[in-house]
Amino acid sequence: QVQPVESGGGSVQAGGSLRLSCTVSGLTFDHLALGWFRQAPGKEREGVLCISASGVRTYYAESSKGRFTISRDNAKNTVYLQMNSLKPEDTAMYYCAADLFSTCLRSTTDFAYRGQGTQVTVSS
Repeated sequence: QVQPVESGGGSVQAGGSLRLSCTVSGLTFDHLALGWFRQAPGKEREGVLCISASGVRTYYAESSKGRFTISRDNAKNTVYLQMNSLKPEDTAMYYCAADLFSTCLRSTTDFAYRGQGTQVTVSS
């Protein structure tokens, strides 16, 4: 069974940093496109970032450019989301997503597999 498992969420003050991790088992990890999307209360899901099997990064959320970065460690079956200069509007549940398509041509909100989510809360 394929199940991404996230970790690393928490509460920080504005301007702080967090690193989210996600381990994916059950698939050939290095063939997967991987990414993150988020959902804030009362809002629709929003794709944040994706990294293809070849390491190409795609930003879906303009607000994350320059502050967030995604990376993957194929040896550990893990994808990371480094979030810096966090803002209160970044507060949301963050979900890890994985897809059998190796590219990031579609939003992470449409990926085939997703985790249970990890909460990120940024206070002002």
